Amino acid sequence: MNQSRALFAAAAATLLTTSLLAAGPAAAQDSAKEKCFGIAKAGQNDCANLSGSHSCAGQSTENGSKADWRYVAKGTCKQMSGLTQDEAKAAMGKQG
Repeated sequence: MNQSRALFAAAAATLLTTSLLAAGPAAAQDSAKEKCFGIAKAGQNDCANLSGSHSCAGQSTENGSKADWRYVAKGTCKQMSGLTQDEAKAAMGKQG
């Protein structure tokens, strides 16, 4: 009987962990957040950058690169001396 309980507990823990991990990216992209460019520390960006030199989170190689971004609470980017996507593109000389 104890073995059944342990197996059930392990399965429940796995299911809970999986559901929390799956919900993570969606929560980060909710409407209360915005992309803020130029504030990410090396290795702490949230996803692909504007220059196309990498396509995943945690791959930035320099602090404060205008191409890399982090999600921040909406309305706080400017307080951190960050840029919008359009401003970052303009600073990098990119169109579109």
